[in-house]
Amino acid sequence: MKPRTAPADRPAAPAAASAAAGPAALTAATLAVLTAALVLTVRHDGYFTDAAGLFSRYAACWALFALALLALRRVPAAHVLPLLVAGALAVTLTGLVAPPRTSTDSYRYAWDGRVQSAGISPYDHAPQDPAVARLRDPWLFPTGAACAGPDRAAVPGGPVPHCTRINRPAVHTIYPPVAEVYFLAVDRLSPEGARHKPLQIGAGLLSLGVTGALLLILRRRGRDLRRAAYWAWCPAVPIEAVNNAHVDVLGVLLAVTGLGLVAARGTGRRAAGGLVLGAAIATKLMPAVVMPGALSGVRRIRDAAAVLVPATAFVLLAYLPYVLLSHSSVLGYLGGYVDEEGYDDPSAGSRYALLRLVLPDSWALPVLLVAMTCVSLYVMWRGDPRRPWSGALLVTGWAFVLLTPGYSWYALLLIALVGLDGRWEWLGPALAGAAVYLLAPVLGHRSALSAIAYGAAVLLVLAVAAIRRRCGARSGPPGGRDDGPPRPV
Repeated sequence: MKPRTAPADRPAAPAAASAAAGPAALTAATLAVLTAALVLTVRHDGYFTDAAGLFSRYAACWALFALALLALRRVPAAHVLPLLVAGALAVTLTGLVAPPRTSTDSYRYAWDGRVQSAGISPYDHAPQDPAVARLRDPWLFPTGAACAGPDRAAVPGGPVPHCTRINRPAVHTIYPPVAEVYFLAVDRLSPEGARHKPLQIGAGLLSLGVTGALLLILRRRGRDLRRAAYWAWCPAVPIEAVNNAHVDVLGVLLAVTGLGLVAARGTGRRAAGGLVLGAAIATKLMPAVVMPGALSGVRRIRDAAAVLVPATAFVLLAYLPYVLLSHSSVLGYLGGYVDEEGYDDPSAGSRYALLRLVLPDSWALPVLLVAMTCVSLYVMWRGDPRRPWSGALLVTGWAFVLLTPGYSWYALLLIALVGLDGRWEWLGPALAGAAVYLLAPVLGHRSALSAIAYGAAVLLVLAVAAIRRRCGARSGPPGGRDDGPPRPV
């Protein structure tokens, strides 16, 4: 009897395993370097003293992020999910290694939660109001030598120099009711003396929740899971969502979940998606920009109402308890913020920087409204109801380009939509916003800097779109748009 021999293709298995291990190892190594770079960036307290150096570190993190995405393209599908999850955990944790570095918004969150725990409406009193002085503590309201920090705001009254970490302490809160409920929950769950850490941990959990929602939606639709890395590994997430603990991340989670429900078949799920989108809007008003995407391809009034009515009802009902409990307007400082940021008077700020390059200042706002109306109508008429996030990305992206906001954390919503849709070029406005936010106080000429940064982002978007159209490409690295029926991962 002849001895049995191994099949001719048996040696190919170790070779295949080796070929798969190489790209995975390269991606893991790049992620390790990215994680180390993020730790150094978050620990660098240079916002007031070395903004240019801080931005150079931030830009290096973005370059490593791009390399990690490119390496992920070659990783076999079986290894993608473990790498994605491990990378998401590592990147998210880097935001916890230091106190908030480039924003003081989370101190307002902590104060609003504390005020509500004391049974007081957050809309009734400004932080420096003597009526709530009994709620102050040395962390949020330091005295004496501790008031020397550049991020401290003076609080009038008293023989000892008094200050606060809260920005704009003379005005009422601006945050909508779902955000306020979140602040209250964090305050109730936080141990005594925990300071900023519970808000950072909560934001980290929400950030991982966004990653989970992206993976779930992509898997259910049979799309490439690599897209979720656009959010999970993006440097803006640990810096803005976790370290600075911006409540925008809660709005992002609700917006992504709502769009996922709207994309499902059935009036009931669309209505549930509308409710969740209403919760997103009642967290931070900005997620309202995804509503045209949620109405993509809607031809019947009944289908539109299935989304719009629950969303509107949720927003109104969320505000109702605070309206009944508050003695002041629940809109808080919203009107003052719009004036301060120059949204209604372009000559007073750096908004509409690209429009103002070619138009008189007085034309910027009307042209913006017309342009966004056209984009929204196009998305609602021509958009694909199976992928509402594609239309939402288009509307949100052009809103960023035309408004040219100077706050980098606003782009968290845009980054999550890129994770759903796959058009990576729309990450450009996110980096542009960070450049304006960090460099404008140092370099000055905010309008010119906004025009340059966002102009470069627009050129990237247009160039990539032209290349795809010319080459007939239907997807971009590492996972493109989901035209046509679902494909296996």
